[in-house]
Amino acid sequence: MDASFLYAILAEHEKDSQVASVFQQMSEIEKEHATIFLKKNNKPITPFPSPSRRAKMLARIGSVLGYDYVLGVLLDTEKSLSGSIQQARRKTGTTPSISDTAHVAILKNILNNNKQIAGHQLSRFEKKHRNVGGNALRAAVLGGNDGLVSNFSLVMGVAGAAVGQKEVLLTGLAGLLAGALSMAMGEWISVKSAQELYENQMQIEMDELEHNPEGEEKELVLIYITKGIPEEQAKQMAANIMKNKEQAHTLLVQEELGINQEELKGSAMEAALSSFVLFALGAIIPVIPFFISSGITAILWSAAISALGLFMIGAAITLFTGRSIWYSGFRQVLFGILAASVTFFIGRLIGVSLA
Repeated sequence: MDASFLYAILAEHEKDSQVASVFQQMSEIEKEHATIFLKKNNKPITPFPSPSRRAKMLARIGSVLGYDYVLGVLLDTEKSLSGSIQQARRKTGTTPSISDTAHVAILKNILNNNKQIAGHQLSRFEKKHRNVGGNALRAAVLGGNDGLVSNFSLVMGVAGAAVGQKEVLLTGLAGLLAGALSMAMGEWISVKSAQELYENQMQIEMDELEHNPEGEEKELVLIYITKGIPEEQAKQMAANIMKNKEQAHTLLVQEELGINQEELKGSAMEAALSSFVLFALGAIIPVIPFFISSGITAILWSAAISALGLFMIGAAITLFTGRSIWYSGFRQVLFGILAASVTFFIGRLIGVSLA
């Protein structure tokens, strides 16, 4: 039911009419699956059940971050569900069904069998589901988690050594700045290095396209054939693509190098600043109580609000995984508390030894 709802959303907001048609077909397939399930289990099918809160949240996030994010999460979830079904069939010895396979394969088949979908559309769609959407949200969640867990552990380690409020506060702020600056520098170097590497590879591909267009056209034909497209159709698609050098170059760097040129337009400085801010937001949480209190009171409050922050991060992760909010949230809390407890008791041992 959720998948039917989300594919319909994708169809509604897809600018390319042919790809929108694919999404609409997927929505209808999913709705049919849900209807069969409801009938089989004697559940009412009218009115058709509403999508879950998670699906509605994904749709809202898609309206902000872009609907490629929704597609990425949706397909990741379907792959996971498919794997679970196939594993269960192996355990029970039941016969596999074609419907068990991930719907990524079904999407590919719809695209490959649709003669009206051009090569650049096929390439664009392939790139969509290879590169899972929601990178911005994923980075936000993981960046906040890194900052919270690392600084929570650091603060608890220093607090365990029974030092004063000022020392814990100073250490927490120093940890926040050190971690955030390190993350920002790492992100800047990562993005800048990737851009420089990809730009060099893209220039090499352009040189090959200019000096050996026949060879590059043959490569395109082989790429399409390996996708299951008939040879004659593959040759026609490649010939059409080669009429536009820029379009051919874009497709070749996507297929041969796995490079999406749109991603290279991102700013390394923006990535660094985002990383700094996200890490700092997580890292400030365990420090807050030490601004207004000290001793065991501050430690308990720090643990309490950090646990709340960890639970919220775990709940946010379910947008990618589809798991239970309670399971994911409490798992995050458990691991975070364990990490902080270890450093607290190590700090306590060091503090006693120094005393």
